Amino acid sequence: MVETPQFNVLEHNLVPEHRLLSDEEAEAVLAKLKISKDQLPKIRKNDACIKVLEKISHTDIKEGSIIQITRKSKTAEVAVAYRLVRG
Repeated sequence: MVETPQFNVLEHNLVPEHRLLSDEEAEAVLAKLKISKDQLPKIRKNDACIKVLEKISHTDIKEGSIIQITRKSKTAEVAVAYRLVRG
């Protein structure tokens, strides 16, 4: 069993911003990308970033939820990726 991390990994300078999308935002992203949820890359529910998001948002992030990951990039300035939460 994976426990909640002892510190907020999302505050580390090498960890990109992670954000749980609302159902409406998730549907809009899927429509914009013209893909289904199953075509998204996956992130495990026991990932440290997911555990911290659950702790700071006081919510259970359910399997099937979509996480937006925003990375700072020297070439693209900002790169946005999406991950599907899986068990």
